[in-house]
Amino acid sequence: MSAYTAQMSSRDGRWVLYVALMGGGVSQWPDHDFGPGNVPTPAERSRALTRLGFVLTGGAEWEWTEYPERPDDDTSPVRLLASVQVCSRDGGLS
Repeated sequence: MSAYTAQMSSRDGRWVLYVALMGGGVSQWPDHDFGPGNVPTPAERSRALTRLGFVLTGGAEWEWTEYPERPDDDTSPVRLLASVQVCSRDGGLS
């Protein structure tokens, strides 16, 4: 069973979750747009992953990273990126 990385970030106030698949371009990555609003809850993220054909790997937890919008500029707005390990629901590539 292959493991993939799911990530969630916000741009222009919209939270988007996507699964990074190797061997294909970014335009081919499955994604879910939560729309504007608060950070999606873990349950909302899990439901979105399920709709995309993925589940969290055993014991996986979301990890949050902050990074500057403009690298090397400590006055730059901070962005948040959430990551978690997932696998296909059926054990194959989704």
